[in-house]
Amino acid sequence: MPASAYKSYQQNSVLTATPGELTLMLYNGCIKFIRQGKLAISEDNIENKNTYIQKAQNIIRELMVTLDQKQPVAKSMMQMYDYMNRRLIEANIKNDMTILDEVEGFVAEFRDTWKQVIEITQKNQPKRDRA
Repeated sequence: MPASAYKSYQQNSVLTATPGELTLMLYNGCIKFIRQGKLAISEDNIENKNTYIQKAQNIIRELMVTLDQKQPVAKSMMQMYDYMNRRLIEANIKNDMTILDEVEGFVAEFRDTWKQVIEITQKNQPKRDRA
């Protein structure tokens, strides 16, 4: 029962999340999969390494697809996402933890910046009257 309750909670948190919160979840998921990929490399588990790094790549590709091209920063973000995706491919082929550390660092920077944007946006939104 607790496992199904947790799964239900997870589904509800995704369904009720704002677009900004969903992006934050993607960044956190990407970091989690990169870390799992590194662990799989250290355990010499090539199958899991491949699975986790590909999941991280899928998240990067999703971020690329959903990037708002009208924003001034979009072009440089797209270049960074493309770079991170190519580095993940390289890390997967070479079993390279250093590359995974590099990409994890970039994703963490994006996540932390995004978190600040959400906090600033929430502070600047007018408070709704509570019924």
